[in-house]
This record gives sequence, structure tokens and C-alpha cells, in this order.
Amino acid sequence: MSVLGLGRMGSALACALVKKGYDVTVWNRSADKQTPAGARRAGDLDEAFEADVVVTCLATYEVQRPLLSKNIKALVNLTSGTPEEARVTAEWARDNGVEYVDGVIMAVPQQIGTPGARIFFAGNEEHHVLDAFGEPVYVGQDAGLAALYDLGLLGVMWATFAGYLQAVALTGTEGVTPQQLTPMVADWLRELAEMLPEMGEETQHRDYETEVSALDINVSGLRMLAEASRRQGVDSALPQALHDLYQRAQQKGHGTHSIASVIEVIR
Repeated sequence: MSVLGLGRMGSALACALVKKGYDVTVWNRSADKQTPAGARRAGDLDEAFEADVVVTCLATYEVQRPLLSKNIKALVNLTSGTPEEARVTAEWARDNGVEYVDGVIMAVPQQIGTPGARIFFAGNEEHHVLDAFGEPVYVGQDAGLAALYDLGLLGVMWATFAGYLQAVALTGTEGVTPQQLTPMVADWLRELAEMLPEMGEETQHRDYETEVSALDINVSGLRMLAEASRRQGVDSALPQALHDLYQRAQQKGHGTHSIASVIEVIR
């Protein structure tokens, strides 16, 4: 087993493989990265490619591309990127007779090797090397699907974190501490999570009739949030962007529909 890339995540992957009893060879572009305990440093890429399976965890696909060789037998690619980059690499693998698995790691390095590390992967469903890293989740044959899930879920995370920080900044202008606010946010997020299945159904069937909270009301609320942020001296770019997005859906005739109708603008 070989691992290319000894950043924090690559080193964690190599350590997890060692703990699972694999004979692990590692390679890194620069010599400044420490060789994980129990692993052996490859003298060059050709030596790393002698392994039955090569795991790559590099900074970008751009860094990875010139390193790839038809001498690789099986490639487990855990380099983050776009669906298109994954599909191009899968095509290269097919053209060169290389078995290919594309995966993304939904975890931090400290979680690798525990059940808390979720790895979405596409391609060969039977590639058990991923078991060493955490909980593998197969998403299909299309090599681009793992990256698609990854970016979709990260988008939810980034939007949630930004919304939380906006709330901390806004309420903080009046002396409310994060310790006071955060339990309320956590409870609120749990309530919102319960609404997601219904919202998903609405987007699938494109039926946005509602008796709960029409888009008109939410456009007005976002206008107030943006205005309050400005008046309190807090950056209003985030609520303003959301207001503009929701307002576009409103202008397309979804004012009396549910928030889920905003997807018609996003699509």
C-alpha cells in the first residue's frame, strides 16, 4: 500500500493503514514532511507505484495530475476537487488500465481511523482499503458523485457557520455573549433540521403551496436583518445576498409560496 502526500490528512491516512496491519510506503514531493511511524519512505514515485494500491491525498488535482502513471495498478484518489476533475481522472484511469476509486473525506485528520470519519466514494464498490479510514459510504459508479456530495454538504456547513457568525456579531453589538446565544442557536438548528425532509419533497415535486411561512414574509424579514446589521455597524453582505436571492424568487411569482420555491431561481 502506498500513500502519496504527507500533509496532515495524508499522514493520518498512512497511520491508519499502518494500524490496520498494512505494509505502507509513503511519498511526498518535499522531504520536510515526517515519515509516519511504521511506514517506509519511497525513494521515488516508481517505487511507490510498486504497491498493489496507491492512495493519493494531495493539495489539488493540478498537483496530482503530473504524478499519475500507467504503472499504478489501483488508484484510490482522496484528493479534493470538483466533479469534473474527478471524472477526468477516472477517464485517464480507464484509458490506462488503472482500477479507480474516487473518494472524499468528510472528517478532520484527528478523526481518521474512527467511525466518525465518513468517506464518500464512487467507482469500485468493493474497495475495502477505505475501511481503515472510517465509515465508507458508496454513492455510485459515476466518479464525480463523491465530489458532488462533498461540495453540497460543505455548502450547507459554510452557510450555517456564516449565519451563526452573523448572529454572534449582530447580537454582540448589544453585549450578548456567544455563551448566551449558542444554546438557542443549537435548539433552533435542531428544529430546522426536522423541516428538511418536507422541503426536499417540495423541491422534488415542485409543489410550493404553503400555509406556514410565505416567501413574501421572509423577503421582508431578510430586508430587516440587512438593515439592522447596517445600523448596528455589522457587515450586511450575507443577509443582503440572501435577501436578493429570495427577492428574485418573489419577483418570479413565488411570493405566496414556501421558501423551498427559491430553488427555482437557484436551478
